[in-house]
Amino acid sequence: MKKILLFSIAIILVSSCSIYRKYQRPEDLPVDSLYRAEVMDVATEDTTSLGYMPWNEMFTDPYLQELIRTGLEHNVDLQSAILRVEQAKAQLSAAKWAYAPSLNLTPQGGLSSVNAGKASWNYNLGGAVSWDIDLFGSLLNSKRGAQATLLQQQAYQQAVRSQIIGAIANSYYALLMLDEQVKINGETVDIWKEQVRTMEAMLTVGKTNESAVTQARANLYALEAAYADLIRQQRETENSLCSLLGQPYFPIERGELAEQTVPEDITVGVPLQLLSNRPDVMQAEMAYASSYYTTNMARSAFYPGLNLSGTAGWTTNVGQVIADPAGFLLSALGQLTVPIFNHGQLRANLKVSKAEEEIARMNYRQTLLNAGEEVNNALYAIQTNKTMLEKHQAQCKDLERTLKTTEYLYRNSSGTTYLELLTAQQSLLSAQTSALNDKYSILTSVVTLYQALGGGKE
Repeated sequence: MKKILLFSIAIILVSSCSIYRKYQRPEDLPVDSLYRAEVMDVATEDTTSLGYMPWNEMFTDPYLQELIRTGLEHNVDLQSAILRVEQAKAQLSAAKWAYAPSLNLTPQGGLSSVNAGKASWNYNLGGAVSWDIDLFGSLLNSKRGAQATLLQQQAYQQAVRSQIIGAIANSYYALLMLDEQVKINGETVDIWKEQVRTMEAMLTVGKTNESAVTQARANLYALEAAYADLIRQQRETENSLCSLLGQPYFPIERGELAEQTVPEDITVGVPLQLLSNRPDVMQAEMAYASSYYTTNMARSAFYPGLNLSGTAGWTTNVGQVIADPAGFLLSALGQLTVPIFNHGQLRANLKVSKAEEEIARMNYRQTLLNAGEEVNNALYAIQTNKTMLEKHQAQCKDLERTLKTTEYLYRNSSGTTYLELLTAQQSLLSAQTSALNDKYSILTSVVTLYQALGGGKE
């Protein structure tokens, strides 16, 4: 019998070894293939990348820096994320205290009477202590799971912080682009007003026809309508930015789009940096780690549990019918709980935990793939928009010369029609707008890359 007992204990100890194992990062992660080397400057060693650049060095515009500081201080989403971190810290503290015995005071008192005799006062001034012995890692895995949850919430806080920084920067750049568009369209409206007045004067002397004048007025009305719509977008963007900052509306001080710069040397670092720097990747990994420890807790439920408890105190009730003078009472109890008839429920719980762990693993892997996709797309966008900006700027220079030549010929020669002048004006306006959009797209693509590499850490 003794040999059988020892053999059973040995089997339990061997089978329970996995319960005590710490979480290990999976080896089948697609780390080496996250980045496409032909579109980026990928470091061959673990070096500083764009994602490690402080936000106040990434964004050098002093107006934008002040807006980001205001947003980090007052944004509601970020403040909520900070409170969630505090909750996770409290839960971890509770998990650590679970190792310690629990001590409670249990004073009791009452009156008792036998055969309608004189009532006597009975009391028990004592305390109770209980201690769960962590034989098979239930409390250990609970604590480790709480640690993973804390890291997960800290990563979530960092993700929110990064999103807020990026959103403020993008809104600021959008506002600068609208400022330029309002300026260009305002100047174009003034030019067309003068053009209409000139054509009306030319109509009176017979140098043009009524159709050309009415067409010019119609084009002016369209430009004025577009100008009014740009003013609306400008105001709405200001309101949206103030809301993002967690502030009521106030005038947004700002610079100019042409003054905005981006880092010249954009290095993304080796793919492994995404694992340690990007907050959503860390969040997904800690969710996987938490589910791993939950599975271990489900496994530990199959093994015995040991609880030690005891009471001590002074009492007037020591078992006699009539109360005696107070005496000291002491008791101790050890309880071993061995699951026998609830294995069906325990197995079901284990299957559920294993399924949740596998889902968390797949989500972690997909988060890595999404991270690589975002980095690749952002770098493609930066390169493409830089090329487009160069071409559109060259186009603007040629169209400015074309417009000057067309205006001169239209005023001094009958061989140039009003339609040619209209076409030259529209082409230049379209090219200028495209160049503005390219500049804005470069800035927002760099912001996207900065976020994709986990930028904006405290």
